[in-house]
Amino acid sequence: MTAADTVLAGLDDVRPQLEDFYTDLHAHPELGLAEHRTAARVAERLRGWGYEVTDGVGGTGVVGVLANGDGPTVLLRADMDALPVKEDTGLPYASEVTVTDGDGHQRPVMHACGHDVHVTCLLGFARLMAQAKDAWRGTLVPLFQPSEEDSAGAAAMVGDGLADRIPRPDVAFAQHVLAQPAGYVGVRSGPFFSAADSLRITLYGRGGHGSMPQATVDPVVLASMCVLRLQTIVSRELAATTPAVVTVGSIQAGASANVIPDTAVMLLNIRTYDDDTRRHVLDAVKRCVDAEAAASGASREPQIERLNTFPPTVNDDEVAGRLARAFKARFGDDFSTIPLQTASEDFSVIPEALHTPFAYWGLGGIDADLYTKAAEQGTVGRDIPVNHSPKFAPVIQPTLDTGVTALTVAALEWLGTDA
Repeated sequence: MTAADTVLAGLDDVRPQLEDFYTDLHAHPELGLAEHRTAARVAERLRGWGYEVTDGVGGTGVVGVLANGDGPTVLLRADMDALPVKEDTGLPYASEVTVTDGDGHQRPVMHACGHDVHVTCLLGFARLMAQAKDAWRGTLVPLFQPSEEDSAGAAAMVGDGLADRIPRPDVAFAQHVLAQPAGYVGVRSGPFFSAADSLRITLYGRGGHGSMPQATVDPVVLASMCVLRLQTIVSRELAATTPAVVTVGSIQAGASANVIPDTAVMLLNIRTYDDDTRRHVLDAVKRCVDAEAAASGASREPQIERLNTFPPTVNDDEVAGRLARAFKARFGDDFSTIPLQTASEDFSVIPEALHTPFAYWGLGGIDADLYTKAAEQGTVGRDIPVNHSPKFAPVIQPTLDTGVTALTVAALEWLGTDA
C-alpha cells in the first residue's frame, strides 16, 4: 500500500462532512476580502485538526502549518472568494445571497468559479493528512487565499508578511475546477494560465449637437475606429503560433440620441502568455489609440489606466513533469496533458515571492455523461456552462473526491514517507 493509499483510506469516513461543508459554502458565498464567514470556518477546522493557524493574513487569508518531522515543506493553496453573479443553477443549495455595494445597490453573489470546490478539497486533504501522520514526514502549509478574482489577494498576503509567517516551501501547488468531465485531472509544463491586463481608455472628443457633427470631434466614431484597429494587433502583428486575445468589453459614451458627447470610455481585457508578447500588445494598444485619436483631431491624447493585472501562470517543468507521472499512475485514462487555458490567476505571486517552484493543474467538474453527450453532438460550447456562468455548477461527486485525491498524490510526491 502506498502512502497515498494510506491517507486516502480515510476518505470514505470524511466524505459526508465534506459534502455538507461544500453545499453550505456554496449557499453562503462571499466577495473578495469579505470572506469572513468562510475564513472563520476554515480556521476553526484547521485548529481542531492540530494545525498552527494564522488568520487575517492580507485581510481574510488563512494559513495552517502542520509540522510532522524532518522532510520537505509543501504549500497548497485554495482561493475563497465568489463573484457578483446571480445564480441560475436550480440547485437546492443555490445561493440567494445579496450584498449592498458602495452605491447602495443590491448585488447578487455566487460561487460561479468553483472556489467552493477548491476550499472544500483543500480542507478534506488537510484533515486526511492530519489523521494519517504515520504515512508521511515533512511540513504541510495549506493556504486559503482571499480575493483572487480581482488579483488582489495573493499580493495582499505577500504584502502582509506571509514569508515571515510560514516556513519556506520547497514546492507549491494549486488546482482549479474547470468545465471538463468530473474525474478528469490535467497538468502541463510551462504556461498554464495567461497573463491578463484590464485597461480603461478615455477618449477625448469635442461635444455638440447631433445635427452639426462638423462642429464636433465625435468620440463615438473614434471609439469605433479604435475597436477595429485594436483587433489587428493579434491578427496582423503577432505570429499565428503566438496566442493572445484583445477584447473590448465595454464602450460607454453619451446619454442622448441628438447629443455628441465630449468623451467615450472603453474597457479592454488583454490575454498573453509571455512577457515579450505582453509588452508588445500593451505598447501596440497605446500606439493604436493614440494614432486614431490624432487622426480624428481629438482634443487631447487618450488616457490609459490599468485597472488590474494578473501574471502568467507558468508551471515549473520539473515539478509539472513529476506531477504528470504521479497523476497518470493514479488516474489512468482520466489524466492527460491539459491545453493552454485562457483564464488568469494570481496564485503565482505567492510562490514567486517565496522563491518556490510550483505547478498548477485543472480538474473536471461537469457530469461526465452530460459532457460526453455534448462532445458527441459537437455542442460543448453551447451546452456546458463554463466558469463565471450563472449556470456553472460542478457536480459534487466525483469532483470533491478527485480534488482531494489530486492534492494528496501531489503532496506525497515530495513529502517523506518513512515512518
